[in-house]
Amino acid sequence: MGSVLLVNGGNYLYNLVLGRLLGPEAFADAALMVTLLLVLSFVGMTFQLTTAKFAVLFSHDQWQAFQQIMYRYALIIGCFAGALLVFFAGELQVVFNTATPSMFIIFGLGVPLYFLMSVNRGSYQGRQLFTKLSITYQTEMWSRLLLTLALLFVAPMHPSLLVALGIAFSCLFGLIPSDIKNLQWHQTKHLTPENLELVSRFIVLTACYELTQIMINNSDILLVKHFFDPTEAGLYASLALIGRVVYFVAWMFVMLLLPAVVQKHKDGEATTPVLFKYVGYVSLLSTTIVMASYLFPETIIELLFGEDYIDMAGLLWQYALATSLFAISNIFAYYFLSLDQYVPVILSGVLGVSQIILIVYFHDSLLEVVQAQIIAMVALLITQLIYFAKKTL
Repeated sequence: MGSVLLVNGGNYLYNLVLGRLLGPEAFADAALMVTLLLVLSFVGMTFQLTTAKFAVLFSHDQWQAFQQIMYRYALIIGCFAGALLVFFAGELQVVFNTATPSMFIIFGLGVPLYFLMSVNRGSYQGRQLFTKLSITYQTEMWSRLLLTLALLFVAPMHPSLLVALGIAFSCLFGLIPSDIKNLQWHQTKHLTPENLELVSRFIVLTACYELTQIMINNSDILLVKHFFDPTEAGLYASLALIGRVVYFVAWMFVMLLLPAVVQKHKDGEATTPVLFKYVGYVSLLSTTIVMASYLFPETIIELLFGEDYIDMAGLLWQYALATSLFAISNIFAYYFLSLDQYVPVILSGVLGVSQIILIVYFHDSLLEVVQAQIIAMVALLITQLIYFAKKTL
């Protein structure tokens, strides 16, 4: 938990420094790179969570066969996704109003490493090797922070290219320490048909859910980048970064929740006490952040980003509220995901699409964009609570 807090703090510092150094317009492109990494994380987290779950359930030959499969497909899918980014770099520049298409090419080259890193982390997470898991997060975060800052001060290139380089190289450093020796092109051991079916079902379920998370958590930044001018997009990116601090911290609890719930379910023990504990933590954290954002918005924005971003002060508490509702809903969703429950995935998907539709039709101002998210997140939390009540009461 301490390591995750440090990593989240470092990633937060990374974005804050970029915002201060680059200004709103250039920061919009830098934030887009970070957002694209988060968008692709729906695949990366699918690999990580699947590996973590079956690290608990499989052993001996079945575990080795499973690892070989996960590493091989992570590399194949990573190369395919990276190639798409490189091939469509020009089109992506037009869609997102960026300064250069080369940023997408550089970013695409790092995608295969990111997916391999995700499988490696899932192995450590599921086996509860938290020291090694912590180190992989530390090496990725510090390399991205230090390399990007060094490049910004010494390399005469557009900032978006330097940010993309920093992200690509950080995925390489994130493989330290690595269990990647299990990557083999020729399958020497095989999963039983029953286990293969379990893995396939969980991968599909997790991928669908992670995709809904990405839609909910990042579609607003992408749509604002498309609909608004670069300066407004940069201002909104700063607002999103501050408002999402609760989500970054909540992810720390999700990392601990999933293996704990899987293990208790496997042992035939009650799992709801674990859920209530983490929901309580996130709710307390969320309330604190929303209140601080309501009472001291100008102070928070000026301290973190500077006076250039002060126009976003009035929206800060509302964005923090939307993110808090999402973070609490997320705890319920991952709880059911660890128990192979499908309905929360469908609920999140429907509300994720509804949020996109609301923003597409209501984006006359950034205020409308934020309020559309609040409406969608209230509906999501209510539906998750109703589902939980029906399953447990």
